[in-house]
Amino acid sequence: MKFLHLSLFALSTVLAISPVSADIKDQEERLDNCTNVVKEILNIPDGLPQNLLDKAECLVVFPSVKKFALGFGGSYGKGAMVCRSGEDFKGPWGPPAMYRLEGASIGFQLGGSATDFVLLVMNEKGADSLLSSKVKLGADAIVAAGPKGRASEAATDAYMGAEFLSYSRSKGLFAGVSLKGSTLRQDNGANEDLYGRKISAREIVLEQKVSVPSAGKSLVDLLREKSPENLSQ
Repeated sequence: MKFLHLSLFALSTVLAISPVSADIKDQEERLDNCTNVVKEILNIPDGLPQNLLDKAECLVVFPSVKKFALGFGGSYGKGAMVCRSGEDFKGPWGPPAMYRLEGASIGFQLGGSATDFVLLVMNEKGADSLLSSKVKLGADAIVAAGPKGRASEAATDAYMGAEFLSYSRSKGLFAGVSLKGSTLRQDNGANEDLYGRKISAREIVLEQKVSVPSAGKSLVDLLREKSPENLSQ
C-alpha cells in the first residue's frame, strides 16, 4: 500500500510539472531555431548589409513560417525580437521577446513551402509600434523590402525612410521581400513560459525587468558579436 501511495504521488508530480517543462522546451527550441536562422543569414555573402544591421534598433526573426489553407490562404509563424537596451536603444542587445507573424499569403515569393523571415527595425517609431499589442505592416508602420549587400549603399536614404526592412530565405535563396499587410503581435503566452510570469514586450525591452534567459543567450551573444554598437545618428 505504501508503495502504491508513493507511485501515485510520483505520477501526480510528473503530470503536474510536465506541461510546464514542455512549454519551456518549446520556447528554447524556438530560440535555438531563431539563432540558427540569424547565424546562417549573417554568413550569406552579399546578404544582409552590415551597415543596416549596425543602424537597426531591433531585429525580429521568424523561422520556417508555413503556408496554410484557410479560406483564400494565409501564413503564420512564431519567432522572437531582440532590441538594443536603453530608452534610446544605444545599449547592448537585450533579452528576447517572443512574437507572432500573421498575414494573408505573405511571402513564399521564392517558391518554398516554409520561409524564414528577418526584419530590421530601423528607428524608435518602429520599435515603439512593436511594443504595443500589435502592428500591421504598411498600415501602422512603413515596411520595405530590404536591400542586399552593396545595394544598400546606393539607396540608403530611401530604405532608411522605412521603419521596417524585411527579408526572406527559402530553399537557400535570400532576398528582400515585402510583408505589407502582415501583422506582428506579442506572443504573451510564450513570454510567460520563457520568463515564468506574465510580462509584456515593453517590460522586457524597455523597462529591463528581466535578464537574458539561458535559452536566449546564444541569439543575444551572436548579435552582440556581429553588431556591438548602434551606429545610427
